[in-house]
Amino acid sequence: MNEALAERLRKALAGRRGIGEKKMFGGACFLLRGNMLCGTGKTDFMFRVGKDQDAAALARPGARSMDFTGRAMRGFVWVDPAECDAPALQDWIAMAEAYVGKLPAKGRK
Repeated sequence: MNEALAERLRKALAGRRGIGEKKMFGGACFLLRGNMLCGTGKTDFMFRVGKDQDAAALARPGARSMDFTGRAMRGFVWVDPAECDAPALQDWIAMAEAYVGKLPAKGRK
């Protein structure tokens, strides 16, 4: 796990209600009311922006499609941390929250 990226997200998410953290995909995943919001990979940030915002997200600096299986996972993007200063990180989180915040909360298993 890239601890430096995870710490950047922890700081950016500090003070928000309903945020949890879980290890997933070899990195840290941050959940909003139990739904995946954002996280880290080995070298990049990951944001869940939803399929409706996919094209807009991919048009932003440093963004590329998330691909685990050879096919792009629409609604999820990787973002190069070098293209993501503190204000840009807040913008990415806001974009993800605009989608994830509308999802129903997930109960604990």
